[in-house]
Amino acid sequence: MSIDKINDLAAHNKIISEELYAAAARVIHSGWYALGEEVKKFETAFADYCGVSHAVGVGNGTDAIEIALRAVGIKAGDEVITVANAGFYASTAILSIGAVPAYADITESNFLLCVKNVEKYITSKTKAVIATHLFGELVDMQPLLELAKKHGIAVIEDCAQAHGAERNGKRAGSWGDAAAFSFFPTKNLGALGDGGAVVTSSGKIAVRARSLRQYGWAEKYSVADSGARNSRLDELQAAFLSVKLPYLDQWNMQRRSIAKRYAEKITNPVINKPVIEDGSHVAHLYVICCDARDSLKKYLQQQRVGCDVHYPTLDYQQPIMEEKYSDVHLPASEKVTAKILTLPCYPELLLDEVDKIAACINSWSP
Repeated sequence: MSIDKINDLAAHNKIISEELYAAAARVIHSGWYALGEEVKKFETAFADYCGVSHAVGVGNGTDAIEIALRAVGIKAGDEVITVANAGFYASTAILSIGAVPAYADITESNFLLCVKNVEKYITSKTKAVIATHLFGELVDMQPLLELAKKHGIAVIEDCAQAHGAERNGKRAGSWGDAAAFSFFPTKNLGALGDGGAVVTSSGKIAVRARSLRQYGWAEKYSVADSGARNSRLDELQAAFLSVKLPYLDQWNMQRRSIAKRYAEKITNPVINKPVIEDGSHVAHLYVICCDARDSLKKYLQQQRVGCDVHYPTLDYQQPIMEEKYSDVHLPASEKVTAKILTLPCYPELLLDEVDKIAACINSWSP
């Protein structure tokens, strides 16, 4: 058996290749390659899709987090609450501002921010909380919003893994003060290169985000905003994303079908598996838990089954952070990180391939 890819981007893009080629040709022939009509078109469509008033295309998802934080007023020295199990991307953005990450623990059952415990991490320096919708599942946003309002802090959604996820009719990106998306090629909505967006229903935040993505300009060559950068979504990627956006809900349905098949077919009693029941989870990654994770990973690799760990190192245990955060101990985050393993999950994965992967897992014993 050889199902050795976590993603198959060639297969994913082949299905719509003619539309992608046409989009590329349109951009090439236009003679305009950055912040033009293609970007405007995609920003409008993506804002409508998310259920917000504004989308601001930027260079990548990490820039989107940083620009969103700056746009809501985060400055050097401010504390921003975030989880530690999401690959250091939020930490990178926070540190780029000179702000301070304050790490909060997760709920062991779903790997997401434990909202009921967030309040204990809030101090007089806390100015924002990042809700990371990890692996495709939405954080429980309503109680988080109520808590943030009580303490007067901003809420930023990190939606890099949750394009199209929704709860109670509200999609990822429409809950907080602002939200950050990545369009890295592996995402549920992925470009053919890098890209990102900040979305918001606040006109004030949108204006500042547009300035921050392009040198801090209030108008061309007039720099009015500090902390800005050059982070523009280019015309080619915007055109590709406009092709792909109408397919997103269908692709998310296929991902959920694959996740449900895994949950049905994996019967090995030592495996804890997620059960994905509704649209609040778009199955960006299918992540199982196993006490003997490393042994299972090695076995699957020997069987040529793709697998990976998202993510192997908590943010506060990274080499550049260990000294400063040596007293931080988040029991659930640490417990889960030692057990998690990601299986292939992408729209083009066939259900009989899922069955073969499940059978392989069922045949393994620690």
